[in-house]
Amino acid sequence: MKKKKIQNVWNFPRIIFCVFLLFLFLLCIQLAYLALSKTIYGIDMDKFAAQRNTVTENLVATRGTIYDKDKNILALNVTSYTVIAYLSEERTGNSKTPLHVVDKEKTAEALSPILNMTKEDLLALLNKDAYQVELGPGGRGITELTKIEIEKLNLPGIDFIESYKRYYPNGDFASYIIGYAKENESGQIVGELGIESKYNEVLKGVDGYLKYQRDRFGYKIPDTKEERVDAEDGADIYLTIDSSIQRFVETAVKDAANASKPEWMIISVMDAENGDIVANTSYPSFNPNTKNITSYENPLTSYLYEPGSTMKTYTYMCAIEKGTYDGNATYDSSGITFTDDTIHDWNGTGFGTITFDQGYVYSSNVGVSNIMQRFLTREELRDCFNKYGFGKTTGIELPRELEGKINFKYPIEVASASFGQGITSTVIQALQALTIISNDGKMLKPHIIDKIVDPNTGKVIYQSKKEEQERVVSTNTVNKIKDLMYQVVHGEGYATGIDYNIEGYDIIGKTGTSQYVDSSTGKYIEGSYIYSFAGMFPKDEPKYIIYAVLAKPEIGTSSAMKTAVKEIISNIATYKGMFEEKKEDVTFHSYQLPSYQNKKVDQVVQDLNSHGIQVVTIGNGDHVTDQYPNAGNTVIYNNTVLLKTNGTEYKMPNMIGWSSKQAKTYFSMIGVPCQTTGYGYVTMQSIPEGQVINETTAVTLTLGQKFGLS
Repeated sequence: MKKKKIQNVWNFPRIIFCVFLLFLFLLCIQLAYLALSKTIYGIDMDKFAAQRNTVTENLVATRGTIYDKDKNILALNVTSYTVIAYLSEERTGNSKTPLHVVDKEKTAEALSPILNMTKEDLLALLNKDAYQVELGPGGRGITELTKIEIEKLNLPGIDFIESYKRYYPNGDFASYIIGYAKENESGQIVGELGIESKYNEVLKGVDGYLKYQRDRFGYKIPDTKEERVDAEDGADIYLTIDSSIQRFVETAVKDAANASKPEWMIISVMDAENGDIVANTSYPSFNPNTKNITSYENPLTSYLYEPGSTMKTYTYMCAIEKGTYDGNATYDSSGITFTDDTIHDWNGTGFGTITFDQGYVYSSNVGVSNIMQRFLTREELRDCFNKYGFGKTTGIELPRELEGKINFKYPIEVASASFGQGITSTVIQALQALTIISNDGKMLKPHIIDKIVDPNTGKVIYQSKKEEQERVVSTNTVNKIKDLMYQVVHGEGYATGIDYNIEGYDIIGKTGTSQYVDSSTGKYIEGSYIYSFAGMFPKDEPKYIIYAVLAKPEIGTSSAMKTAVKEIISNIATYKGMFEEKKEDVTFHSYQLPSYQNKKVDQVVQDLNSHGIQVVTIGNGDHVTDQYPNAGNTVIYNNTVLLKTNGTEYKMPNMIGWSSKQAKTYFSMIGVPCQTTGYGYVTMQSIPEGQVINETTAVTLTLGQKFGLS
């Protein structure tokens, strides 16, 4: 009995020992499996280990820059910052210096004027129960200068996140041509309008990457393989825009829009010799930095409208080229009837019995309707319009170009189409058709891009060239049309374009007026019109084509547009040295600034004034210490140059009408803080003109549309 008891006592340890040996055996097998197998439970262990230790950093490509034809920057990438505030005391930890926001009241009060946010809004953000917060919207996308200004405050817990944004240094300038790009949800800058959109893939470039092994502390492991693919920066695009001519057009359109309050307006200038668009602007426009956009359609390519009497040029051109037209033949201009419809001229009564040549000069609807009865057929007119580029896109390098329509069937529709009613076109089609006249009967394809350059290699990957079609009309036809267009501007009596005449300037053109169509009903609005002018200069060898459209003005008719067109032509002619007999009237219209450093103020002012440049002197000194714009920049007639002197007494100038950039530059040059509200140009200033200002002065400027535009 005792022996059996002892045996039972020893059986239990044996069982435990056997279980332990079995566990140890299984563990050894598992360790051997883990150590010797490349694939464990279907997982490639080499790949798994590499992925755990491998870090891939994205090397972001720089978006290409957009330039004008003279390499002035129109759009570029700039470094921007987002202001953040650390709120949690955990960030400070054992640090003797606080690394989180300690005094929220003081922080909000100090940042409020810089970020253009109220103290209350900032406090609401700073009082959140969070580790950190963004101080938006005012703290998003700030510049390097604003960042430095905030850093000088030495506010605990305030930090910055660096990023990039698209910046347009000229603001509202050829906006619908350039378009805009902005950061999407993935942090990429993507074009959404204009050239930025159309050529997004060309501009954005190709991102690269850096792949390397790191240890558990996040440091690169020495002597491990590194894989690097450098980013390829986006291509640079050079537009055909001439910034000096663009400024002439921008100013003229703003003046005209302010005077007439139209629903929309557009003026374009084209190089008559090669089809390049050298200037284009419209109203309403927008600032791509602030994106205050009311319409996302480019008026140059995406507005369809009835062109009106400017189409008479092409009806006459068609009849002349056919050989059946007789300009000396006469007709009764009192009216012409088609079944139940009678067409009258713009004055209601006509001009009596006149020749067809006179009918063009007087812009007679009755005359061009008679042409369709005597000299042309419906099919011939449609073929001519097609041949002249209407009813189809031009292929210009801009997105969303529309075709328009030139459908007409019944006699009254054919007559209406002959003088531009009942059909639709775009401004770019009108410009293209005018090149038939400027280019001796051969139509030119319009261009807005001059070239595209790879900044990584300097290689030109695209260069635009003059593209002309086969001759569509003869030289004799072109010369006849030029003579008729000359009479429109330089004639007498009922000539419709005499208000566009500038003495000594060889301008030719054709006016147009069409009824305004209500887009919601498709019916004409009584008393509402679209006014247009299609012209070029000089007559015999045109250098520039100008096309202007003014839609549904609230004030007056087309007088504001006439003033704008004449102003633009005069400025272009002076800028380019055309019409020599008039050149003596204005001394200079553009001037490349030299360096005025250390020169006497009175001598510099005299030099600039002699070139038609306005001057604002900063300080009461007698020598120049700084200038804006800097040396090497070109300014045009009536521009303003800022000259900082060695004097330390600064007086507030009259800044009404100054651009925000010009005003901010002024205060940056003298170290005086300035707060702005709104966007655009200075409309109000908190400090009166002549008051002495210094670094303790609180200056506030109200910005808005120049010339009081809403």
